[in-house]
Amino acid sequence: MKRKGHLFFSTFLGIIAGITLTLGLGAYQVVSAAPNYAQLDVFTKVLHFVQTNYVEEVDSKKLIEGAIKGMLATLDPHTVYLPAEQFKEMQVDTSGKFGGLGIEISINEGYLTVVTPIEDTPAFTAGVEPGDKILIIEDKAKKIKKETKGMTLQEAVNLMRGEKGTKVTIHIARKGADKLLPIEIKRDIIKVVAIKGGMIEPDYAWLRITNFQANTGRDLRKKIEQLSKENGKPLQGAVLDLRANPGGLLEEAVNVSGLFLDKQLPVVSTMGRNKAKKEVEFARGENPYKNFRLVVLVNEASASASEIVAGALQDHKRAIIVGKPTFGKGSVQTVIDLENQAGLKLTVARYYTPSGKSIQSKGIVPDIEVDRLDTALIDKARKGKYLREADLEGHLINELGEASNKEDSSEDPTKVTKGEKGDKEDKDKRPIREKDGKKVRVDDPKEFIKTDFQLQQALSYLKAWNIFEAVSDQARAVKSASAK
Repeated sequence: MKRKGHLFFSTFLGIIAGITLTLGLGAYQVVSAAPNYAQLDVFTKVLHFVQTNYVEEVDSKKLIEGAIKGMLATLDPHTVYLPAEQFKEMQVDTSGKFGGLGIEISINEGYLTVVTPIEDTPAFTAGVEPGDKILIIEDKAKKIKKETKGMTLQEAVNLMRGEKGTKVTIHIARKGADKLLPIEIKRDIIKVVAIKGGMIEPDYAWLRITNFQANTGRDLRKKIEQLSKENGKPLQGAVLDLRANPGGLLEEAVNVSGLFLDKQLPVVSTMGRNKAKKEVEFARGENPYKNFRLVVLVNEASASASEIVAGALQDHKRAIIVGKPTFGKGSVQTVIDLENQAGLKLTVARYYTPSGKSIQSKGIVPDIEVDRLDTALIDKARKGKYLREADLEGHLINELGEASNKEDSSEDPTKVTKGEKGDKEDKDKRPIREKDGKKVRVDDPKEFIKTDFQLQQALSYLKAWNIFEAVSDQARAVKSASAK
């Protein structure tokens, strides 16, 4: 147990122990409370009256745990009490393998809300989308059907998790839908691959971080080295895709940032109740990839650790941030082991970017905002282009015999090709293929960039950055030569 956690709970558990002793004596006594805990005498009275006068026998442990949960429910949604079973489950979440549906959830305006489905999980392939509000959780096999209003995050997680192969139905409210949508999902072992990537075209790579789990920084470096070998020379640039990344381990956010920042540059700072006590995390690596350009893609479901990375790279002018404003989860949680094998996830501070900007509820604002658009509609709109010389009947051929840039207009612009129809219902623009009877995403960036408008724009900005940098270098060289 960490010393900080132990010191925090020594006083609290002492109070609980005092209450237990009083109840054990079978006689009501007023607990002598410190000034900061003056209301505890009211709590002990209520607890005593319930235990001795309620119409049925009550479980004291259940009452105490319920009181703790109620106390924490008055704070932010990320501060929760974790009973022993839930605490054990939480400890394996960051290992990259756990059971369930594959949904990252939060509480937004009182509603259980999907931050993002984790890529290539049961929830992802079933069509759960960021922003969906889960109003009812139903497990027909266990004859459970509960509304989620007032439910804690951990209670919801406990209901949705279960043995591999069993089913659960979530009833969601989705923007644009006129009624609740029931989605039945078969539970599975969730194995999260944190790093994906590939070459978009020569010299330019797509690097995808799905979440920040153990060894994410190390695995990202391996992926970059692999792609550099595939390219035959060092990369000129990369798109770092953090869209729908729910976050994870702070240490790995620092490790990832350190791949692109000089050693000892600040990555993130945290500040708790004591404003005079500010802790700063610095880049620890040697910045092995300082020589290639970086564009970071984010969206409304990029949260926590992904916001730390985007904020650090933005503040240090190391990357251009493209996409939509991020989720805004800028609070720090520490997990404390309790003596009863339970745990407490407690919000202890806020995150700040190197320039001192708070991430909480604001998120990271992109340098260039790009909406997620339907590329099929964009292509259709492009058909209505201006008339050019090459479009005129009988136009002169270029004297060098070069072919004109006339586009083939024989294709019916109203025709919807396979895959475009699905784009209107599927926010993830990567192509879907069948594999072993399951829907899977195609992770070859050469393929899905054709329909991913945000990635198309990110690549354009990346290449333009290199072009302008080359022009600037030439201008500086000319100026230096003329000065001599």
